[in-house]
Amino acid sequence: MPTNAPTTAQSDAAAPDTTILDPHQIHSQAAALAAHLQRAGVAFLPQTDPATADEMAAWFLPAEDPQPASQADVPQVASPQAGTPHDGQSQAASQQSPVTGKNAQTPAPASNPAAPASPAAPASPAARPRRSDPVPAFTSIEGPYPGVLLPIADRQSRLDELAADVAACTECKILSDCRTQTVFGEGSVAPRFVFFGEGPGADEDRSGRPFVGKAGQLLTKMIQACKFRREDAYILNTVKCRPPGNRNPDVEEIANCRTYYEQQLTILRPEYIVCLGAISAQELMKTKLSVGRLRGKIHQYMESKVLVTYHPAYLLRNPAAKKAAWDDLQLMMRDAGLL
Repeated sequence: MPTNAPTTAQSDAAAPDTTILDPHQIHSQAAALAAHLQRAGVAFLPQTDPATADEMAAWFLPAEDPQPASQADVPQVASPQAGTPHDGQSQAASQQSPVTGKNAQTPAPASNPAAPASPAAPASPAARPRRSDPVPAFTSIEGPYPGVLLPIADRQSRLDELAADVAACTECKILSDCRTQTVFGEGSVAPRFVFFGEGPGADEDRSGRPFVGKAGQLLTKMIQACKFRREDAYILNTVKCRPPGNRNPDVEEIANCRTYYEQQLTILRPEYIVCLGAISAQELMKTKLSVGRLRGKIHQYMESKVLVTYHPAYLLRNPAAKKAAWDDLQLMMRDAGLL
């Protein structure tokens, strides 16, 4: 019974210790004591998870200056001075606690209520690592943009040269054969904000301009709601040709266009990049996470801050998501000092 555990420990302490106690007996006594304390309302055991299991396993490692194993008080279960249990107990606990988590109650003797100043007491819950703490899903791409910052007067000519290279590109045979024209990008050459989409649609393919269809009209309204004009921003896509049937661009097509959008961003060096939809966000941030996992926070790409939100075409199909998109834009506006 749990109430017998302290009595057993006291009787063992009174008798000369000439043999090593059975580790299984010690475990059962410790578990019984822990159950008794829990029934009494004493909350001292941490939550069972791998992080705390590893921490508790470390409690059983020998101290830098361990006491000789021959001392009679070493194997005592309830002794508050026993900073490290007997070697047999330590090995059994360290082998079982990290694996199953079921023996996480073993360190109960070190938390004996009779000795609150025990040096082996676990850290407070606030200082203990938790698996629920946010963990970065990818490494932010930080650092300066490559090359030199071009004067504003030289940026347009450099973009025009790059646009001519894009117009002559035939790396993607399917896209180059079916396109009407390439869609390079447009807007201010000194933008504070860049809007980064996935690829041209039918309207963009005919006009050669990004985001001019229904989704583009919604994007214009979103930009105006952010308290600046569309022409104050710069708009581009991950790929410069319309995929047939408005399908998503494939991995190879995005890779073929990567150098173009990277050069555009290097020339423009915006303060903020707004990724519209999963394709642009996953490509820029080199991640497989969904928009739902990426939105609601500020990321980093080179010297630019990155915001991920839903594509305007998605918002047209799912109007209920407009509130979430507006929350994302407000997050950016507050960060930019516009709210």
